[in-house]
Amino acid sequence: MDLSLPLAFTVGLFSAVHCIGMCGGIMGALSYGLPPALRQNSVKFLIFLLAYNSGRILSYAVAGALIGLLGGALLEVLGPGQGHRWLQWFAALIMVLIGLHVAGWLPRLAQVERIGAPLWRWLEPLGRRMMPVESIPQAVAYGAVWGWLPCGLVYTMLISTATKVGPVNGALYMAAFGLGTLPSVVATGLLAGRLYRYAQNPYLKVMVGLIIIVVGLLTLWFPELLDVTAFQQAPIDKE
Repeated sequence: MDLSLPLAFTVGLFSAVHCIGMCGGIMGALSYGLPPALRQNSVKFLIFLLAYNSGRILSYAVAGALIGLLGGALLEVLGPGQGHRWLQWFAALIMVLIGLHVAGWLPRLAQVERIGAPLWRWLEPLGRRMMPVESIPQAVAYGAVWGWLPCGLVYTMLISTATKVGPVNGALYMAAFGLGTLPSVVATGLLAGRLYRYAQNPYLKVMVGLIIIVVGLLTLWFPELLDVTAFQQAPIDKE
């Protein structure tokens, strides 16, 4: 049974304290950047916030598809037996590292953000030219740019996407993670960044980090939860 998508969603959901801290300022600025008349219309305001985030999650899915291609190549090189187990262990280790980072015990994990710094230097001016956002397509496009913002948590999840085999599995894995982050990021936009101070509570960070660590350790004891070859058909025995 492959539970990797629910697990990716769960990691995104419990990463709220990180997402609010990382994206709270951006979401607050985007919210205030919308026309006052639009912000006063609750339905339209929510639609724009969802449009921003749909673009962001789309970018996560595209990145996941690219890394998923790498995962397929890795499994071919390592072989379906021991290679399969190595990829499962690697995915569980990444989840534990994410938990340590969210809890504040592994701040150096943020250094993986350097990987995307060159790409962001090229994309960031493109996002600035899209401001102010005045239409839904524009909001989706801006969100797609925002999705490539260097983020240690997102990049670490992307690294674990190498355990997915193929672009479709990689895209679905990162999309599930992105959907998990959706409630906290949208709530931050609706509340104009007022959740930020709550997300900085060190006890809350430790509690959430421990939950993610436990999830990662469970996947070590029950590796079928991250079955990277679940999509493949079982071989047919030849008589």
